[in-house]
Amino acid sequence: MGKGQLAVNKFSLDAMITDYHWMLNAVKEIRAELGIGAKTAQYGIEATLPKGQGNTSDPVELEVARRAKKIKRLKEYEMQLMEVQYRIEKVKGVREIQVLDWMLDGKSMRWIGKVMGLSHTHVQNIKVSIVEQMMG
Repeated sequence: MGKGQLAVNKFSLDAMITDYHWMLNAVKEIRAELGIGAKTAQYGIEATLPKGQGNTSDPVELEVARRAKKIKRLKEYEMQLMEVQYRIEKVKGVREIQVLDWMLDGKSMRWIGKVMGLSHTHVQNIKVSIVEQMMG
């Protein structure tokens, strides 16, 4: 496991790389919506209070529950982003580094292939190499 403490295999890492750009944008947007500067944590008495389990008809409680789910989703995205970031330095090779950078910037495989003058299959093979290096 990486420093993010996620159980990662080749398939999940491949998905994290593919989803990196939109997850990063989602994290920025969710933080802005919730007014979060960095990380969220509960301190003091709030941290020790039990969390509600049942359904309620109170709109304020429902909104609190919705925001709690959003914060949980935010933390999941952050963990996945950190997992990719911790593994970036493992990637060697000029082509691999460039393809990874563009993928993390949200560029499509087709776009990357066109710019690099490579076939889609060749770019896909480079991505497989990137994932293998990041798993190592």
